[in-house]
Amino acid sequence: MPPAEQYGYSVARLRAMSGRLLEESLIQRVLESDDLETAVKVLGETSYVQWLGEQKGTLDFDRVIENELVHGYDEVQKFVPDARLVQICRLPYDFHNVKVLLKSLILAKEGGERRFDLLTPLGNIDRDVLITAMETEEYRLLPFGLHRAVPEALALWEQTKDALVMEKSLDRALFEAMGNLARETNIEAAVQWVRGRIDAENIRNLLRLKRLDIDPSDVGSFLHAGGLISKEKLLSLLPEPVESWGRSLSFSEVGDAFSHVEDSSDLSTLVVRMERLLDEYIFSVLEESKFGAFEPGYVLSFLWKKEMEAKNLRIAMVSVANDTDRSMAKGLLRHV
Repeated sequence: MPPAEQYGYSVARLRAMSGRLLEESLIQRVLESDDLETAVKVLGETSYVQWLGEQKGTLDFDRVIENELVHGYDEVQKFVPDARLVQICRLPYDFHNVKVLLKSLILAKEGGERRFDLLTPLGNIDRDVLITAMETEEYRLLPFGLHRAVPEALALWEQTKDALVMEKSLDRALFEAMGNLARETNIEAAVQWVRGRIDAENIRNLLRLKRLDIDPSDVGSFLHAGGLISKEKLLSLLPEPVESWGRSLSFSEVGDAFSHVEDSSDLSTLVVRMERLLDEYIFSVLEESKFGAFEPGYVLSFLWKKEMEAKNLRIAMVSVANDTDRSMAKGLLRHV
């Protein structure tokens, strides 16, 4: 790892860049707009204005949000001492693109159409490079363990014809790759943050499976290794009411996410609410990194704020576009 002092410049620059992050008051203005055109005008008062000219209409706001996020990642990657900190954050998008291409290949074999339009530029791997590798079955040069993960996922599809089994295999490979990258940096904050992300994903899966009343013997295959909370401990929560999970997880900071859960009778609503609380928990793992002048973890902290900004904007814009209950959308906004 580069000496901690090397992060002094990066942290100082990121603190300056934080001034471009959208304040909650502006997100509220977007959310309270009468129509999508007004919401876009509010967005035009921010750094997002540089992407508005690329819109193909007011409904194309997702492209604007994506372009700003790509720009943020690219900019940080240019000056951060260890680019792996940025790569960790972008890895989920690489695996998203792989899933899109695998499903596209399967659909094409069955007479369907390929959906390259669902690929995102947010990943580390250039989309054209990834498409070529997938189309020619030349996986050996794919990074981040994908050279093994892709053929394994395809083999599972051939055996089971079950897309969910294939996706679970890729999700396991994703978190393994994130953990490997974090350990390679020798940055403890990065390791702990990835472990926190694994915990959050495991709890999300556990809540969804509890809502669907899945056979308990099948639940373990949806949980990922490498988190701060063991799979055995998580599985022991399944029979318990969700409002008691906070007490069972009190040894971990993620237990605080359940402190406001008083009634789990409506699991569908609770799952949506916990999505927000778990995203905020992931940010809290980096709490100590916010204050140091030479903290590598501040890089992850800034990028997660940018991710949450994009998520909040999508929630607000979709709510305005569909004219849904604004108070409901407001309750979904992440506070980081």
